[in-house]
Amino acid sequence: MSRHANPTTVLLPGLACDAELWREQLRALGPRHAPRVADVHTRAPTLPEMASLLLAEQPGELVLIGASMGGRIALEAARQAPGRVRALALLGSTARADTDELRAVRSEAVAHFDAGHGDDLLEANVWFVFHRSAWDDEALIDRYRAMLRRTGFAQLARQNRAIMSAADMRPSLRSIACPTLVVCGENDDVTPPECSREMAESIPGSRLAFLPDCGHMLTMEKPAAVNQLLLDWLASLEPEHAALGAG
Repeated sequence: MSRHANPTTVLLPGLACDAELWREQLRALGPRHAPRVADVHTRAPTLPEMASLLLAEQPGELVLIGASMGGRIALEAARQAPGRVRALALLGSTARADTDELRAVRSEAVAHFDAGHGDDLLEANVWFVFHRSAWDDEALIDRYRAMLRRTGFAQLARQNRAIMSAADMRPSLRSIACPTLVVCGENDDVTPPECSREMAESIPGSRLAFLPDCGHMLTMEKPAAVNQLLLDWLASLEPEHAALGAG
């Protein structure tokens, strides 16, 4: 996979999420790939600054696997340091900037968070981000609610502001030269499938996969399918015929 040494695999959570988002992926990838979970989305005010912090804290070559906003941070890191990002996996993500309508919705939510309110908004969001097939999985839903509580209103406001100020990344997609995997739930209402399709069509040589009966939280909703996609993709990055030597 690497030119000289093995690159570091970094998992980037999305808005309002933490390492719990990657619980099943950490188990599946851990034995071989030893992934690290970054928290730069909680410690910088903008996506470019989050990406810069990631690059500063994770030396050497990187394989970046990002979900939702984490995918956008990964794209920004690849833009800033294309020679260091060896591969990208973009899960339930988008390269688009917010529309004016979406900024207005976020602005209203941020006002509630800044005022110390927003419990009703968060509860409504629970049912928006998951496919209906997951609604009866109380343990799964409670895991997501717990992440929201850990994030807190102040952090939710900061992360939404970061997304609101983010630039349209689509013009830079064709310059991405590293292997890229794009995955999306077929029923994702947050970053709809067309967002993933346009990224895959713009990034040369990328792979695209859709997961049926799956919403936005694909790493939690369909962990086995996501894990298999990631493991197969990571295996494909290994040097071909490495065991045969130079011959």
